[in-house]
Amino acid sequence: MRRHLSERQADTVERLTAAAVDEVRNTGYDGLSVRNVARRAGVAPATAYTYFASKDHLVAEVFRRRLEAQAPTDHATEADPADRVTAAIGDIAEVVAGEPELAAACTHALLAGDPDVARLRGIIGLGFLSRLTDALGDDADDGVVDALNLALSGAMLQSGMGVFAHAELADRMRPVVALVLGGRR
Repeated sequence: MRRHLSERQADTVERLTAAAVDEVRNTGYDGLSVRNVARRAGVAPATAYTYFASKDHLVAEVFRRRLEAQAPTDHATEADPADRVTAAIGDIAEVVAGEPELAAACTHALLAGDPDVARLRGIIGLGFLSRLTDALGDDADDGVVDALNLALSGAMLQSGMGVFAHAELADRMRPVVALVLGGRR
């Protein structure tokens, strides 16, 4: 959602995204539908579809909102760039940590070919890049940031597929970060 919304419209979107999280917790991704989310939110299905073209669009918006609502931790006091980046990755993982159904739904949704999802995927990707760049500070080099972003995306995908829990993501990425940074301190 990037268009300007009235207070009433913003409230409707908020109710829909909150209901989507509840619905995913109860039914998983496969049981999720915009129609059921609308019912849970007390909104007509036609109204829900004016905001979200598909369940993938809705779930991707949930992830985007959670990521943007989470204030990035200021890791500037940590001297080691690898520690700063690993902590930033931990912050990103917390967006869905402890919610395996939502994590799996977000993974599935963000891989969808839907143009609305593609737009949100771009916004989310910029959020990842910004957090990695901020964590690197003066050590931010385009190639390093790109390598870390690709590794993070792959780790998020594996975690979303259930290979390991999102709560483990930062620890799993720690050696990758050290390798990409070449032991820089």
